[in-house]
Amino acid sequence: MTPQHTGGGLPGYAEHFEEPEGYLDFARYGPPSRQVLAATSDALARSARADQHTVNDLMRAEQRAQQAAARLAGTDPAHTVLLPNASTGMFHAAFGLPGGAVLVPAGDFPANHYPWRRSAGLGRAVPRWLAAGPDGRVTPDAVRAALTGDVVALSVSAVDFRTGHRADLAALREVIGPDRLLVVDAIQGFGAADLPWQAADVVVAGGQKWLRASWSTGFATLSDRALERLEPTLTGWTGVRDAGLFDDEEHPPADGAQRWSVTNLSPVAAAGLEAALTLVEAVGVPAIEAHIRTRAGELIDAVRGAGGLLLSPDAPAERAGIVSFRMPGTPAADVAAALHAHGVTPTTRTDSLRLSAHASTTPAAISRVRAALASL
Repeated sequence: MTPQHTGGGLPGYAEHFEEPEGYLDFARYGPPSRQVLAATSDALARSARADQHTVNDLMRAEQRAQQAAARLAGTDPAHTVLLPNASTGMFHAAFGLPGGAVLVPAGDFPANHYPWRRSAGLGRAVPRWLAAGPDGRVTPDAVRAALTGDVVALSVSAVDFRTGHRADLAALREVIGPDRLLVVDAIQGFGAADLPWQAADVVVAGGQKWLRASWSTGFATLSDRALERLEPTLTGWTGVRDAGLFDDEEHPPADGAQRWSVTNLSPVAAAGLEAALTLVEAVGVPAIEAHIRTRAGELIDAVRGAGGLLLSPDAPAERAGIVSFRMPGTPAADVAAALHAHGVTPTTRTDSLRLSAHASTTPAAISRVRAALASL
């Protein structure tokens, strides 16, 4: 039986989780809290005994989750919509732009590539690839140098999935000015990094990673500028005015972010998202971020102490919760095997490894990493 962590995490937060002590793969998936488990189990159990009130009662979780997401993003429910995942939001943004060029980092996660490739294939917005530095950094200077008259938007990840480098959203906003849209994939940062989300026109996030809401959860926030400029190309029947009026007519899109709704979402998933967001709110993102930063620093010390080559930013202010590294002369698969043997769960790439701690990660996890790397 895998040992569970027993204290040492953030008080008032860590006690709600039971992932194994050496779990360090939150950038891939964040094991949900007991509250999320209870909320989803209860919603599913109630659906099995459905009566005339059940479905309406369960679907109210979507509104509560929407309100919580809006508060954490610094906006309001009218500018927030729940989505089943981050990619759905990226496709809405890409297909909503009728044309022009969109600056996209060439090394970004594919979720920020394929929507723009598909929009170009349909004769809409066309991606223009930005070269990033070796740490995944997209600098304001690089964006400024790429700006031309036909650029209508910049689409970036808030946190680079390879290195954990955090984008300077405020500086990027200033560089592109008020006449272009800033689209942000926030999945590797929302809930774990206190970033200025209001600088972006579109923020999309999935809940399965740092928010720890499990799969099929997510949301998007849209600024007034985004609502004005993005066409509701993918709007479904739940994204229009008077959605419950079935009169065989096409209804106009909803006034706010709800226009990005395609159909009814799972109220079971919404219940889990509400529970996850409520817990993050109760503890506070700054407190969660501070604990993650401490653990990331300890992981960096462990990697360097074993002779590893750090691929993530060294400065705490430039990184989020991801620590990527190589062990020179040792294949990544062999390093992963050593980590597995010591009860550590990393992300394994062909040429590197990624460790990602959360606010429930304890010092014992760092000790496991040190022992594993020493065994090499």
